[in-house]
Parts: sequence; structure tokens; C-alpha cells
Amino acid sequence: MQPLDLLCIAAHRDDAELTCGGTIIKSVDDGYRVGVLDLTEGEMGTRGSADLRAAEAERAAEVMGLAVRENLSLPDAGIENTRETRERLVAVMRRLQPRVVIAPAPRGRHPDHRLAAELVRDACFLGGIARYVPEVPRHRPHKLLYAIAYREDTVKPTFIVDISDQFERKLAAIRCYASQFEGASQAGEVFPNGESLYDMVTHQAAHYGSRIRSRYGEPFLTDETMRVTDVVALDVSTF
Repeated sequence: MQPLDLLCIAAHRDDAELTCGGTIIKSVDDGYRVGVLDLTEGEMGTRGSADLRAAEAERAAEVMGLAVRENLSLPDAGIENTRETRERLVAVMRRLQPRVVIAPAPRGRHPDHRLAAELVRDACFLGGIARYVPEVPRHRPHKLLYAIAYREDTVKPTFIVDISDQFERKLAAIRCYASQFEGASQAGEVFPNGESLYDMVTHQAAHYGSRIRSRYGEPFLTDETMRVTDVVALDVSTF
């Protein structure tokens, strides 16, 4: 298989679309090979079923233009960062060989999200150790990003991606999950405020976009400081 440029690893089907669907679509627009790995099948969801969510995820993958979408089939509402789950995730990442990995936010109200972030980080590191799961050639991603959309309780984003040209397709991908979102007023890390879920997603994206003087945006966090090579070319006006 041809290596992926970008892999989003999400705890549940629909998490990728909600938190970084615009960035995924923008990366596809830019010619990159992009994939999504959902860690669970969503069998514990209050609405819908695992089979229905699988069909919805497939439709959303088509909307986003994914090269790959797979599922690790970990227990929904029961993700753990154990030796077994790390080995399973390492094996998949070594096969897909992503250069950049997007993980869930390191903080979140759903325990699957927080534990998934920890699991992904550990698996990214362990993937570069030759004697760890030695039957699969080692691979360690170059960059790990955390998608922190809707998490206003976390630190300031390291950067925000302008998704103005991709936002309507992001919303179309989210709408594929009618079993989860049609008539809903909250989901995942999106806290209710009396509006429809789709309106909240729109307003949140507009909020992040305003921080970079764009219509819509998606925020990301990195543990390491970003490097700038040309201060004269820095974007986003201070005034």
C-alpha cells in the first residue's frame, strides 16, 4: 500500500468529521493521501447502531475523498491504553505509514477521547522501535497533532487551519451521520447551547476562523513549538 500523508485516528465514527473534517478535505484538495482510522464501531451509542454508523462512515469517507478508512474494533466506551491495544494500533500504523497523525484532544468529557489521545501518542512512539512488534517493519510518524475543536478548556491552539473553502463539504460529511445528528443539540465534545448541532458546528468553525481572520477554521495543538523560517512572511495581521 502507498504510504499515507495524513492519518486521523478517531475514537468513534463521526469524531474525525466533527473535529477536523475540513482539514482532512483540504489535505485531499492539496493532493495528499489521507485516511481515517476509527478505533471503535460505536456500538454503545444512544442512537443508531454499529452497522448503521458503518454505512454512514462509508458515505462520509466518499464526501471527504479518503484513500483509506478502517476500524480497529476496540470496545466503545471501553478504550484502554494497554500493551494489546498499543500493539494493534502500531501494526496498523506501520502498514499505513502516515507522515502526519491527528489524534483526539488530550482533554475531553468522553473518556474514550482522552484515552485515545494517550494511546495514539504512545503507539506513534513505539512504532519506531524495531523490536516492538518485529513482524511488521518499523515506522514512526514525523508529526503528531491534536484536534482540539470545541475544547475551550485546553490551551491556546498552536495553529488554526483555514477551512473556508472546505467548510460546506465538512458539514456535508457530518450530515452523513443522520442517525447521530439529525435533530440533535449536542454530540461528543460539542456542548449544547439551545441551537441545532449543525448550527453549533458552524458557529464554532466561524469562531476559530475569526482568530486567523478567515471565515472558518479548525484548531490544532502540538507538544513541540512550531518553527518559523521567515518572520517577514508571517500571516494574520496583528491589527
